[in-house]
Amino acid sequence: MAGDRAPLRIDTTKAHPARVYDFWLGGKDNFAADREAAELALQAYPALAQAIRSNRAFLGRAVRFLAGAGVRQFLDIGTGLPAADNTHEVAQREAPDSRIVYVDNDPIVLRHAQALLTSTPQGACDYIQADLRDPETIVAEAARTLDFGRPVALMLLAVLQFALDDQDPYRLVSRLVAALPSGSYLVISHPTDDFNPNKGESMRVYNERSAEQAVVRDKAETARFFDGLDLLDPGVVPVAGWRPDSDATAVMPSSMWCGVARKP
Repeated sequence: MAGDRAPLRIDTTKAHPARVYDFWLGGKDNFAADREAAELALQAYPALAQAIRSNRAFLGRAVRFLAGAGVRQFLDIGTGLPAADNTHEVAQREAPDSRIVYVDNDPIVLRHAQALLTSTPQGACDYIQADLRDPETIVAEAARTLDFGRPVALMLLAVLQFALDDQDPYRLVSRLVAALPSGSYLVISHPTDDFNPNKGESMRVYNERSAEQAVVRDKAETARFFDGLDLLDPGVVPVAGWRPDSDATAVMPSSMWCGVARKP
């Protein structure tokens, strides 16, 4: 795994996205500030934890589809803390020679990744500690493991909300996509208030307690990330509705829009 084992510098007094997400998924790698922010967001939107699990299930379905389509390289930005069925586990079950690079900016994620994100002998798995808002560094470091002359699946699940409007999130994504060859894929899920009866409340209470501010975006704003790409059926849909594997999956709560598109 990439990264030296330098001393961790962690502020446990402020919630951090990866640890809040870990709590919603039922994990134990979180602190009191993370749990408080997570619980308050749940009070504002009680279906949120189930919706987060719907997003995790979407990741699995998308990766299985991509592996079935012949993709063997995955760049997963905004990894979060390792949980069941991480990108490399799903991909390498389908194709053991898959190569995966994870990216996150939380030092706790780095330590867990070094310990837990291990590859099959046929494939490769690496981790980069970097920020979504530094796409050139991500691509340069990922090139140690991935061949950018061959198709890559760029995974941006539940992370683009941290690229605020004044940081030009659409340009950030376009810079990442520009580094990918034809035949690559872009996979996105993005939080929205379109399904939340308490418009903006869960994000407001989260932002009051988090070190990372976030925004919600509607369907049209999410779809804009796919401009210039070939959007696959069924288009931009709630995460539970993207090629569900059962009727029960299809009706799970969703708090995010999602889509998968191919670079021509």
